[in-house]
Amino acid sequence: MRNFFCWTIGLLLSCMISPQAVSQHLLSGKYSTTQLEQLLIPRISWTPFPPAGDPAWAAIGPEQATAVIKKATGYLHYEWPGIPATTSLLIVRTGNRSDYQAIANRKREALATLLLAEILEHKGRFTDDIINGVWSVCEESFWGASAHLPKGKDYAGLPDVSSPFVELFSAETATLLAWVDYYVGDQLDAVSPQIRKRIYEETDKRIFQPLMTKHHGWMGNASSGRRPNNWNPWICSNWLNAVLLLEKDESKRIAALQHILLTLDNFLDPYPADGGCDEGPGYWGVAAASLFDNISLLDLATHNAFNYAFQDDKVRKMGQFIYQAQISERYFLDFADADPQPGMDGMMIYRFGKAIADMDMMRFGAYYFREDRTFSGTYHFFRNFFSLFLQQELKAAPKGLPLPQNVWWPDLQVMVARDHGGNTSGFYVAAKGGNNDESHNHNDIGNYIVYYDGLPVIIDVGRGTYTARTFSDKRYDIWFNRSDYHNLPDVNGYTQLPGARYKATQVEYKSATGYSQLSLDLTAAYPEAAGIAQWRRNIRLDRRRSVQIEDLISLKATGTFIQHLMTCYPVSILQPGKLVIHSTARDFLVSYPARQLEASIEKVTLQTMEDQGIRQKWGDNIYRVSFKCVTPVTQAQSGLTIVTR
Repeated sequence: MRNFFCWTIGLLLSCMISPQAVSQHLLSGKYSTTQLEQLLIPRISWTPFPPAGDPAWAAIGPEQATAVIKKATGYLHYEWPGIPATTSLLIVRTGNRSDYQAIANRKREALATLLLAEILEHKGRFTDDIINGVWSVCEESFWGASAHLPKGKDYAGLPDVSSPFVELFSAETATLLAWVDYYVGDQLDAVSPQIRKRIYEETDKRIFQPLMTKHHGWMGNASSGRRPNNWNPWICSNWLNAVLLLEKDESKRIAALQHILLTLDNFLDPYPADGGCDEGPGYWGVAAASLFDNISLLDLATHNAFNYAFQDDKVRKMGQFIYQAQISERYFLDFADADPQPGMDGMMIYRFGKAIADMDMMRFGAYYFREDRTFSGTYHFFRNFFSLFLQQELKAAPKGLPLPQNVWWPDLQVMVARDHGGNTSGFYVAAKGGNNDESHNHNDIGNYIVYYDGLPVIIDVGRGTYTARTFSDKRYDIWFNRSDYHNLPDVNGYTQLPGARYKATQVEYKSATGYSQLSLDLTAAYPEAAGIAQWRRNIRLDRRRSVQIEDLISLKATGTFIQHLMTCYPVSILQPGKLVIHSTARDFLVSYPARQLEASIEKVTLQTMEDQGIRQKWGDNIYRVSFKCVTPVTQAQSGLTIVTR
């Protein structure tokens, strides 16, 4: 405990002197140790959800129960696969991370399905296969993903079993095993006391001890000063879940709880006051939503002693981000590594909306609720139990999509505007400022997207398939992470660079009845060598008329530039100064100054491992339009206008 004590004191001191943000300590500052000891329900008497065999399980729809049991029947006598060392080595040999994760995920999906089926049927039919699953998982050298192993020759694609560290999927595994212990522990003991003993020993060695004695990078700010991303609340939610269910020593339980609260405040304290998620809607489900998971679990374990956190303005705005970032039923804002079509966990969103008393969020969550999608066996396993007993309420809840007309996140520096609030008809525009050291960053300061009637016109390509390059020093060798494959200019052959110093300046947002616009200076997003004196960009929606992009350019010496435009539809040049984007629903006319710019069109070739994720989202249909400056300039005014044809 000495290491934990020293680390905690250091953490508290760093929070007190940090210039990054004013500390709130919303979670860790509320209760003293003595108060937590009084509030925390002892493990022996804690019943977070009804035990197997309880009549409450009869509330689960018979069709759903039958479907789960049928699926689990397919795992009877399942041959639990091992994970060969050479599969782990793929991450350094070829960059492939998917093969390793596919085996690990398949095993956990099988174990989770068998567990839920045994809870529902409660006849012992699945017990032996659950035991085999537990034993197989406990025999794995590493519970995490090969892609998350530390880089360097000391690891070279294989885990160091003598020095465990905790990442996303090792923490998720601990959660799954903890629920096995909770729900079928007595059945396991009837076979052998060694099964539950091993669950605890492996979890203690791989999760509890490392987290209490070693500082993990995701717990606080990075060395660059970047605040924690989704890893922090996501791992904490699983750490909390596992320690509440498995740890028998109440003093260790309290110590872990305090450590978790401090770690969560490292995520929450510097989080922008506007609630904006720079990781995007696709990662919101493991960022702000994982913070919600933590508070929900804390409430369950303390008779709602942490419910006060849902009244906090920042926490409320963090929740509301998900429906404010919606474009249409299928599409969401996808700057950086976000997915343009992320799945929505309707039940979790509804619960979050209910907790913060936001009717729009509740309607939004209810809209995406699908009874046949209420069970997930791979990640966030505890969400299943919250969800299963709330289905009847959600079925009867009002449903709808808020689709606000205007949204402005001043800290995130992202604008959203649409022709009509409450529906998807007409134009939708989003644009961003920010900096190039955001979580899951792309070099994209000044980028924008345009949709019409809820469908894409001008896009942010988003991310492809993650490989070893994605989170390495070669990240910006990948084309879709670079600014020249966003709706941005190259200047004198230079693109934007990564890092916090490369950012938007002089950011101004305006909105009125007939328009919304974002103005910003892109100069600081480019290296000095680009020779930019000033590059002022204005992105404007004139409602029910057009989208206009205007650039006021001043170079330090005579130079050139190329403007880029990304779309998922074929493009043809109608005549100099006018080109047409041929979407499936209608055509869009893009006007540009023909005397100044010469347009060319290329279809982006999708053939690498990383490109497969792009194919899944957009198909084999990524086009880049390049508008090349015809003659060198010192000063220029360059503009694009987009209208329906």
